[in-house]
Amino acid sequence: MSRGTLLLFAVAVLIGLPLIVVALSLLNPQWDILAHLWQTVIPEYISHSLILLICVGLGVTVLGVSTAWCISQYDFPGWRYLSWGLLLPLAMPAYITAYTYTGLLDYAGPVQQLIRQVFNVSIGDYWFPNIRSLGGAVFVLCVVLYPYVYLITRAAFMQQSTAAFESARTLGAGSLKSFWRVAMPLARPAIATGVTLALMETLADYGTMEYFGVTVFTTGIFRTWYGIGDAQGALQLSALLLIFVIVLIMVERYSRRRARFYQQRSSNRTPQRRPLKGWRAGLASFTCWLPVVLGFLIPASQLLWWSVEKSDIWLESSFWVLTGNTLWLGLLAACITVLLALWLAYGRRRHPTRPLRAAITLAGMGYAIPGIVIAVGLLSPLAWFDHQIIAASKWLFDVNPGLIFSGTVIALLFAYSVRFLSVSLQTVSSGLEQITPQMDDSARTLGASGRRILWKVHLPLLKSPLLAALILVLVDVMKELPATLVLRPFDFNTLAVRAFEMASDERLADAGPPALMIVAVGLIPVMMLSRALRNKSIKTGD
Repeated sequence: MSRGTLLLFAVAVLIGLPLIVVALSLLNPQWDILAHLWQTVIPEYISHSLILLICVGLGVTVLGVSTAWCISQYDFPGWRYLSWGLLLPLAMPAYITAYTYTGLLDYAGPVQQLIRQVFNVSIGDYWFPNIRSLGGAVFVLCVVLYPYVYLITRAAFMQQSTAAFESARTLGAGSLKSFWRVAMPLARPAIATGVTLALMETLADYGTMEYFGVTVFTTGIFRTWYGIGDAQGALQLSALLLIFVIVLIMVERYSRRRARFYQQRSSNRTPQRRPLKGWRAGLASFTCWLPVVLGFLIPASQLLWWSVEKSDIWLESSFWVLTGNTLWLGLLAACITVLLALWLAYGRRRHPTRPLRAAITLAGMGYAIPGIVIAVGLLSPLAWFDHQIIAASKWLFDVNPGLIFSGTVIALLFAYSVRFLSVSLQTVSSGLEQITPQMDDSARTLGASGRRILWKVHLPLLKSPLLAALILVLVDVMKELPATLVLRPFDFNTLAVRAFEMASDERLADAGPPALMIVAVGLIPVMMLSRALRNKSIKTGD
């Protein structure tokens, strides 16, 4: 293995360091801590997590599959707008949606005020569902995360052959029977992949669970670390959560293999949309508009209302300092992750050795791991490095430099690089796959070195993937909450942290402007994805 390959291997392992730290804690379990946690909180964490996984899994499946089927199979009023409008909830973080629905549905919100005024009732005279509950968390996560299922399942439905449907109709099967007997079995791997991604986001959620008072692993890790000061307990809980995530990753990998199997057997003929009229067209429109309204239009309208109500916040210098902090932190993290992804992907292309590929796979697992787990896995090694530097500095220069890694934005940048490297790595790798190896061979024949090939051949062809990766990571960093809460330096805030603090203090209207800014920036990649889908539809004549 060359020095360059060894360096790539070392960097990939370093990026995977938090996962290694958490995983290694399983080899050295603290039985007294685990026994105490099991007697007090772990059963509740597991039960709530399982309820969330089951209910959110069912919810996103119903919403995602039904909308994907309507958009891919039928022609009804507004389907073209809805085909990309159904992606809009991707721009809305779940914790922000939780704030907006709390503002609308709480006792002091406009909905309950209207009920009391219209029916002349007071508190205790009527029943109203409590949004700050496990059921409320399920509702919020369903209307925010269903696009994962919609996007992947829609592509699967559109790639299905018409031959199978024609055979089913020949045998007398109607539309509903063809859907259950033909379309659903063929799309099952894609549905499983989308549901798995949504469930990973469910396990990783902290903001919604903390705000709604739902006790799960992410909230338990945070409280164990900061509330009790028990680092080992937080690490053990992180390890248990990691087991949940690994199981989901295994399910997702299995479903992907099944997806490739099915795709190989499909023909190139795709089904044509069937026009709907009357009540059928109305039902299809309602089915597709409902999640858009619940997942984006209502929360966005509430954020706009709060932002107008608190318009003076937009004029405060502190707000723009927060915005500046968020943007420069996001841009710096995006640049770091994109450069790392380019280096690792290009190194894997040139030296596809098994150890290097395994290390890069480990480094690319961060996106599936909750931010709170990454933060806990980083704190111990960073604190150790800081203590070594302080000891060496005191011995050599009699100077205490303070916390260089764990007490600065370096820790945040490290965590963001671990968490979002996968986003850049997949985007850059897919771009590199479009560049044929023959181009590399031709450049080497002309005497070009590997560095020159990257600079002169690959980079010009990778401009679009690199820009897309930069934007995606920037948006993800702006929305990231748990890792930022744990690792941020003293008196350093971002828009996500400010919105969380305002909502936690019951100042929901004050959370409107920073939350709206996050959503506005989050719309950029959604619009990019929508444009790509429209262009693809135009090319295929859809």
